[in-house]
Amino acid sequence: MTQSELNEVRSEKKFFGHPQGLAVLFGTEMWERFSFYGLSGILVLFLGADIASNGLGMDTADAVAVSSIYSGLVYLTSLPGGWLADRVFGARKSVFIGGVIIMFGHISMAVPVSSGVFIFLGLALIVAGSGMLKPNISTMVGKLYDGEGTSRRDAGFSIFYMGINLGAFLGQTVTPFLAGDTRWHLGFSAAAIGMAVGLIWYWLGWNKLENAGTAPTRPLSSEEKSKYGRLVGIVVAVVAALFGLWVASGTFDPSWLPNIITFAALAIAVWYFVTIFRQAGDVSASERSGMYTYIGLFLASVVFWMLYFQIFSSVMVFVDESVDRVLFGLELPAGVVTNMSTIFILAFSPVFAALWVKLGSGFTAVRKFTAALFLIAVPYLVLGWLKGGITDGETIGLAWMVLVFLLIVWGELSLSPVGLSVTQQLAPQKLQGQMMGLWYLSLAVGSPLGGLLYGWMEPRFGEVGFFYALGFCALIAGAALAVMTPKLERLMR
Repeated sequence: MTQSELNEVRSEKKFFGHPQGLAVLFGTEMWERFSFYGLSGILVLFLGADIASNGLGMDTADAVAVSSIYSGLVYLTSLPGGWLADRVFGARKSVFIGGVIIMFGHISMAVPVSSGVFIFLGLALIVAGSGMLKPNISTMVGKLYDGEGTSRRDAGFSIFYMGINLGAFLGQTVTPFLAGDTRWHLGFSAAAIGMAVGLIWYWLGWNKLENAGTAPTRPLSSEEKSKYGRLVGIVVAVVAALFGLWVASGTFDPSWLPNIITFAALAIAVWYFVTIFRQAGDVSASERSGMYTYIGLFLASVVFWMLYFQIFSSVMVFVDESVDRVLFGLELPAGVVTNMSTIFILAFSPVFAALWVKLGSGFTAVRKFTAALFLIAVPYLVLGWLKGGITDGETIGLAWMVLVFLLIVWGELSLSPVGLSVTQQLAPQKLQGQMMGLWYLSLAVGSPLGGLLYGWMEPRFGEVGFFYALGFCALIAGAALAVMTPKLERLMR
């Protein structure tokens, strides 16, 4: 199909003024997020629930660590997922394969047995499948706007982001009520059904995706297939051997795993940046300049997500233990209270989409990231102040959480959809899948960093000190980015 024919098709069939393929990706991502956020809305509480309540009986610090690592690994696997799309499957097939693996992961967790084997197997499958789906579905959204302006792409990503958060809202509303305090596997079943519906929607809309993601951008040669096959085999063998020796030595301590995974994510981030810059040796000067800009945005994103993902770990525990959750005589599950964030996103996404168009290119992505860091700092300072004023047995009013989640959401809307768009914009053509994986790497690093900080600070300074530390980290990062803004904007231009 020629470009003129493609433009004619686009002009005839629209989804809120955008290509019809956006509706397919919108719906697929909505149901995948239903499953992901539905699970996130109960995971940390399930891990910490006692055996009599059908939970795993972990202590709070370990439950927060596992939840944070799970959230991080979901995004860390975006690196191999983006690579597989660029070099082997293409984005379109990668999304479908990832969705199937995610669905089987949720099915594994739904098996009603007391052993944790099926739980951790399910989490591993969800992590692997998400790596195939997440970066590549976002890349396909950007591909729908090839040849169009950045403002229209930003608006398209904002609509796509509404799909993400509609799924999150439905998942965090349905799943916690189904799970209750003992019916955890029923909640896991709902997540499996949600992913199945998303796969059906994606398959039915396959032909509406035009040419987005139909083939790998840089397919592997026969020699490269052999080379990478051997490399994967060696890495798997070495890791398995080291782990086996650790266990055999009698010094194996599961409490070290969160630290190991967190530092591994940091090492992978550094290695991945170096690798991408090496592969970009023949890109244009403007593309290289954009990649340098991305380093500053990546670091800011790491700090932001370190705070944001506390919603599903330490903030979830705070809501469960320290908030009066009774509304109109009904006690809300903690996961439903944290769902305020998705309600606010649904309400304010169109507002921010219109705001970015109105402000135009003068209010750059760097300025939006800076605003996001300052916005998300405030609710954690408020949480520290609130927690410090609570005595044993007391709770705070639900209205305080409205303020907390409103500010978190304003920060998220200033960074997350903008980050997806600016990654697509700054990525060299031949590295788009891997650069989108780099964006998700910032989430992969930020989430376990938050869990690591909780495990170190909470025993020493309590939740009060932990929340204050998070708030001041964001303030310092925001101030640093504000100072760097003129230089980063020059690089972007």
